[in-house]
Amino acid sequence: MRQQWILFVMITLTLVQCAKRGTPTGGIKDEIPPVLLKSNPPLLATGFNAKRIRLHFDEFIKLKDIRKQLIVSPPIQEGGYSILPMSGASKYIQIDIKDTLEPNTTYAFNFGQSVVDNNEGNPFPYFRYVFSTGDYIDSLFVTGEITDALKRQPESFVSVMLFAIDSTYSDSVIYKQPPAYLTNTLDSSAAFRISNVKAGKYLLAALKDVANNYTFDQNIDKIAFYPTPIELPQDSLVESLTLFQEETNFRATRPFVISKNRIGFGFRGRSDSLDIKLTTPMSSDFESILTADEKTDTLYYWFRDIENDSLVFSVNKKDYTLKLNTKEPDSLSLSVSPKGTLPLSESLFIKSNTPLVAKNDSLITILNQDSIPVSFSAKLLENHLDLKFDFEVVPNEKYRIELLPNALTDFFGSTNDTLQFGISTKSRADYGAIRLRVGNPPSFPFIIQLTNEKEEVVREQIIYEERGEYSFENLTPSKYYVRVIIDENNNGKWDTGSFLSRTFPEPVFHYAPLLDVRANWDLQETFILD
Repeated sequence: MRQQWILFVMITLTLVQCAKRGTPTGGIKDEIPPVLLKSNPPLLATGFNAKRIRLHFDEFIKLKDIRKQLIVSPPIQEGGYSILPMSGASKYIQIDIKDTLEPNTTYAFNFGQSVVDNNEGNPFPYFRYVFSTGDYIDSLFVTGEITDALKRQPESFVSVMLFAIDSTYSDSVIYKQPPAYLTNTLDSSAAFRISNVKAGKYLLAALKDVANNYTFDQNIDKIAFYPTPIELPQDSLVESLTLFQEETNFRATRPFVISKNRIGFGFRGRSDSLDIKLTTPMSSDFESILTADEKTDTLYYWFRDIENDSLVFSVNKKDYTLKLNTKEPDSLSLSVSPKGTLPLSESLFIKSNTPLVAKNDSLITILNQDSIPVSFSAKLLENHLDLKFDFEVVPNEKYRIELLPNALTDFFGSTNDTLQFGISTKSRADYGAIRLRVGNPPSFPFIIQLTNEKEEVVREQIIYEERGEYSFENLTPSKYYVRVIIDENNNGKWDTGSFLSRTFPEPVFHYAPLLDVRANWDLQETFILD
């Protein structure tokens, strides 16, 4: 019995050992994209009149970001076709044509990189299914690249379009109807190619088409355009198209009541185009004041001491009757900016949430860390919300700003209580500097801007004449880009372009390196504008 038991154990151990398996290695990773085996109707078919297309692949595929990647040229109206699979995996793509296609036209379904294998996600790059409803396939093309007027890199997925210039053409076509031909750029490239185009005369334009409707919406889309019509087959290769955001055409929106003493007037475009007139008869001592919201396109109309239940305003010659509510206005609230640390090259501000109308400097004191008063001047800015201080800012110092009661008075007659704000400065050694030489400027004035890595402006200088070197002192250690704007109309800012007037944005030059500014370090750079 004992021998039988030992034999049973040995057999069991042997079976267990035989059942053990090594750690799987997984084999070689599949990096081969899907392969199109056949299509029905065939690729490059002519005389196309089918209602269903099937594209068969050698393995299971998925459609990734198909709504973003797929471009049909010329566009087929929404609902004019359907496509499967929208989710899940399949060995074929099915396209059902529901719309009536144009006669004698070459159509292209550009899948971009949306066709991927089901297992590893390997894309079938730039796959296109092309057919013609006529007797031949159009074979002309247009190629070029997209740049951005202000930024270093253009947007991704920019739609590039050709609009036929014929007897029905007008500039408004870009606002109203889709183009004759269409393609898009991809994430990895600013280049474009519009293929299978017939000979003719075209407007070449590009849109960052936010709504994906193939038409230009000035409020949200960026636009680029070629300055002259192109003719194919001569103009197959074009210079770059420069993408920019137009200044929005002015439009006033309906005003809205915020409190019994404040009304908001929204708008699009330039605020100086907003014409606000109170048409309700008021007493001779009626007073009002306008302020602008820093973050939204809104002007605030403040008023006081009225008994009316409603007011009538004419806004750009359109009348609005506004019923006032009883919500109390905001009480005066003050804050210091910046908070905590005052950079050596910046100014100190007191900010208010209600319009300021008066100040009393004798009730304001700035003390250093030894409690010694610091000489200063203070100015109420035209925005009615900021009090700006000018004084000698000393490194390694601590300041205390004291406002005694009644130092500031707002539009409603409210005054501050006793307030104290503390702020400090750092050593000069905590900052860096950039000393820049600019060579070959095409004209003066020009604007030098330092931006962060998100291309948000940190500092700028307007240069009216050659100075040899332009210094940016007391920079917080960080990484910066440099760009130069040629201020062609001498208004101290960058001006964009306009499609209808065929004007282009002011030129912008980008210094290629990302500058790493370190504490107690000066960078010497030379930027040749080319």
